[in-house]
Amino acid sequence: MDVWIFGNPDLPEDALPLRLFNKLKKAFPHITFLFQDPLDEWDLPEKIIMIDTVKGIDAVSEFTSLEQFQAAPHVTMHDFDLGAQLAFLQKLGKLPKFVLIGVPDTLSEDRALEQVSAMLRRYVP
Repeated sequence: MDVWIFGNPDLPEDALPLRLFNKLKKAFPHITFLFQDPLDEWDLPEKIIMIDTVKGIDAVSEFTSLEQFQAAPHVTMHDFDLGAQLAFLQKLGKLPKFVLIGVPDTLSEDRALEQVSAMLRRYVP
């Protein structure tokens, strides 16, 4: 099973999922963790499990529908994020079932790892 990880290593407030990468690989050796870019063209599986930073939450949270998100303004291409890409795929009728494990940008790395790991155990045997 693959789990896609998103984030921007150049922005500390968006890099927490990336900093968890090696620890998650060690904790879940049977999972393939893949860095993804929301602007890339993806080969879409039937279901996607993703980990990304989500602003405005206090704890690691699960999202399975785009209706759970508040629309963010898109002024430039720099504002075209994962949410925008998923909405685009939905408009095209190509969005598979997904689980987004949202990580708040305010959480410590240890606490984020603990909460993300607990959530992954629910989806991955």
